[in-house]
Amino acid sequence: MLSERAERRLPYESAALFDLAADIEQYPLYLPGWREVRIAQRQGDWCRAIQTVGFGPAQLRFRTDAALHRPERIEVTSDDPQFRHFYLGWRFERIPRGECRVELAVELELRSFLLQRSMEWMGPPVVGDALRAFEGYARERLGAPAAGK
Repeated sequence: MLSERAERRLPYESAALFDLAADIEQYPLYLPGWREVRIAQRQGDWCRAIQTVGFGPAQLRFRTDAALHRPERIEVTSDDPQFRHFYLGWRFERIPRGECRVELAVELELRSFLLQRSMEWMGPPVVGDALRAFEGYARERLGAPAAGK
């Protein structure tokens, strides 16, 4: 099973970063490997999405369920038959001076041994790259941090 975590300290308010990460339809704009996201159903602080990700020639289309716990965390799971286990979690912890500690965790095991090995060989390090891409997207959307941050 692929299991990775990464964290970064970003000079933005946690609620603003949460809102960016919760807008999952925008993932293809900045997250490596994300090709398409479509919201299939939305109800309160929950949504179901159909997502397509790809690394190299391997491509997966699957459904996910996201629980949005604003502004602290987002938990994304999947009961799609392609996975033995799927978890993607964002955590946002407010720290002094208007900064936020952002953690991204991924646990992923595909049912297909060949696809799992292929993804592990072509994909890593996914989480660190994704968090750096998120930081760039935050800077683009929220502007440069104020001086001294």
